[in-house]
Order: sequence, then C-alpha cells, then structure tokens
Amino acid sequence: MQSIIAIQGIQGSFHHQVALNYFPSDIQISECLTFDALADALVSGRATQAVMAIENSIAGSIIPNYALLDKHNLQIIGESYLNIEHNLMGLQGQSIADLKEVHSHPMALLQCKSFFSEHSHIRLVEAEDTADIARKIEEDQLHGIGAVASTKAANIFNLEVFSESIQTIKNNVTRFVIVQKKGALVEDKNINKAALKFVLDHQRGSLAAVLNVMSDCQLNLTKIQSLPVIETPGKYAFFVDVTFDAIEHYKKARSIIEIMATEFKILGEYPKNKL
Repeated sequence: MQSIIAIQGIQGSFHHQVALNYFPSDIQISECLTFDALADALVSGRATQAVMAIENSIAGSIIPNYALLDKHNLQIIGESYLNIEHNLMGLQGQSIADLKEVHSHPMALLQCKSFFSEHSHIRLVEAEDTADIARKIEEDQLHGIGAVASTKAANIFNLEVFSESIQTIKNNVTRFVIVQKKGALVEDKNINKAALKFVLDHQRGSLAAVLNVMSDCQLNLTKIQSLPVIETPGKYAFFVDVTFDAIEHYKKARSIIEIMATEFKILGEYPKNKL
C-alpha cells in the first residue's frame, strides 16, 4: 500500500524536499498549507506519516509545533536535517531590477535580510509558504513579483533564479521530525535518541535533579525547551531531546524521571540522524 506523507506547504517546498530525501520513491504527497492542517491529516487518517519542521539553526525552535505534537499525541519516529538555501526567483526574462515586491514566508525573508537591504526598491511581503508563491507567480504570470524559495520550486514552476543562496548565514540548517499517530514503535535495537515531555513541581532544584539523573545515566541532553502550562500559571512543561549509546541506560533514566515528574510523556524514541 502506498504511503501518504503529509507536508507543510506544497511540492517544491523544503518539506517536500525532506520527504523525497527520507522516504522511498513510492509515496503520495499530501499538501497542507499550515502545521495545524498537517496534524489534522494525521489524526483523521488522511495521511500515514508527516514531515514537520521543529527547529532552525538560525531562528531556533518552532515552538507551536511542540504544542501540536503534545496536543494531538503525535509520535516522532525519525528526523532529518536539511541545509536551507534561499533563492530569489521570478518569471523568465526578468531581472532583480524589474522586481517591485518579493513574497515569501516571514522566516525566509528574515533570513535574507542583509541581501534585501541592498535592494531597497523591493517591498517585502509575508506569505504562508515559499513554494506556493512560486506557483502563483507562474500560474498568474505575475510580472514584477519575486519569490524566495528552493531551486526545486524554480524547476517545478519554470521560474528564473536571479540570485542563489541569498540567506545571510550560509550554514542554515533546519531539523525536521517524521511523525505519525501513536502506533508501531521503532525497535529497541534502532533507538538511540528520544524526545520527552515532563512537568515538575514548582520547587527549587526540581529541574536540576532531573538533569542530574540524565547525567548519571549517561544521557546526552541535546535540546531543552520550556512552555508554560496554560491551565497552571507559573508552571512549565519541559520538552527535551536526549541521545544515548545504551538503551538500558535510557530506560533507567526514563523510569526515574517518570516517578519524579507530575506529568510525563514520551513524544518519540527513534534513530538519530547525522547532520
């Protein structure tokens, strides 16, 4: 049976590129213009798995996506890193001088701020998706409008790339997680990374005690993100990523942290992906 993979955005987006890199060739892409729609596609069963951006080396964590994973009880089963290169494009036969506006996702525009400071004649307009703007330019033959998107989008929609790799920081990497509804687990022998959520009593040293458990059990903390617990002002939920060499050490730490926490959830146990 062909797998249906949900992506945020349309074909030609960075999510689409990750899906092509990560999955076998025999997949069907389900396009979702928002992350909420992506989560709904999984929950409803319209998609079997999904690709979701979770953090960027420049912009940091995509915090609302942590909340989505938690709210919908989605399970991380893998991860993939993609070096993000932003390219300025538009209709064939134009040049940068012809552009009056450039449309793209606000994160993409922010990451190309230095480039556009040298082209003050261009007005920047925020949009929901990088590749979708490229599609609209081609479909509606929008003269004077540019897009910041991937080279794959330029190829799909037959646009001309006016300038390549225009992001301010060239080493621009986004981490994506592969998610699904709760179901088939990754085999223990393949697991060396985990994503956990826990809530602690609002007491001095409670977080330090958990971190000590991780250290004592030889876990490497690679990520920690806190979000307020909306129902309890002043209380925070912690989302952490840990890596480990021996799953027995991880399971020991997991069982201890579960006892220490007032709320505990495993968001995923999976094989880590190298940068």
